[in-house]
Amino acid sequence: MNRSKSDETALPDRPTRGDYCRALPQYLYPKRLLSALMFRATRIRFAPWKNWQIRWFIRRYGVDMDIAAQADGYADFNSFFTRALVSGARPLPAAEDHLVSPADGSIYDYGRIVEGSLIQAKAHRYTVAQLLGDPSCDAAPFLNGSYLTVYLSPKDYHRVHMPVSGRLVEMVYVPGSLFSVNPSTARAVPRLFARNERVVVRFQTALGAMAVVMIGAVFVGGIETVWHGAVTPARSRQISRWRYGAEGERPWTITRGAELGRFNMGSTVVMLLERGDLQWRSDLVSGGRVEMGEALADYQTDGSTTS
Repeated sequence: MNRSKSDETALPDRPTRGDYCRALPQYLYPKRLLSALMFRATRIRFAPWKNWQIRWFIRRYGVDMDIAAQADGYADFNSFFTRALVSGARPLPAAEDHLVSPADGSIYDYGRIVEGSLIQAKAHRYTVAQLLGDPSCDAAPFLNGSYLTVYLSPKDYHRVHMPVSGRLVEMVYVPGSLFSVNPSTARAVPRLFARNERVVVRFQTALGAMAVVMIGAVFVGGIETVWHGAVTPARSRQISRWRYGAEGERPWTITRGAELGRFNMGSTVVMLLERGDLQWRSDLVSGGRVEMGEALADYQTDGSTTS
């Protein structure tokens, strides 16, 4: 597979009239109710129903079941959707000084954060502070750092993994809307990723501070992390924070490539890094496909980078 080949269905561009027409109803319809119904529908264990759901989905989206750890026999549709992969399906680079993709998907954009500003699509920018959501969250480490945004389409593998080994510092649930995060909506809705419900997970790594932001969306039945379990749907619509590694508490370190969390239905991941001098892989392109564990950039811990 040519992993850097541009995928025009995912490449952000200026919004078209069709994008606005598809986005406008999302301001009006009951997104949270629809998501709650989807949550229930994807957990029905009645065999004829869930088997039909799974077969239809595989045909509709061309899901590659050859790399699924389990061919069939899923308890419900959500178990299928969050399926594990066979061992070795996503090999990591042998060299430790490689930053790797946190997920399978299409790159919305990547590169340098300029004075705290990130690109959502060519017509829209948003800030690190808006993405982190909570005014008490420290945005300063990322203001001139690096970022990568990956969109997970319905056919993709929907577990999120560590781009680089790191010590867990904090997790924040940020309430918000539930717009779709597909490319059309990303082109049409300003500050989309900073408006939607999301889970912000912060780490300390060899590259300094890192945040992995898992963005919720309409029909996303929940966001989970491996240490906490389900974070969304949340019982409270208030900002919630969990801090880790307090004095006397055993530090929680997650190694590069290990599972961090998963989406129950698909969405988007935004990765923020303190280091702004990364040398990204030369053939990496916005709109291109990446796989979890694929090398994105090289780095050295003495403050320099290698190409």
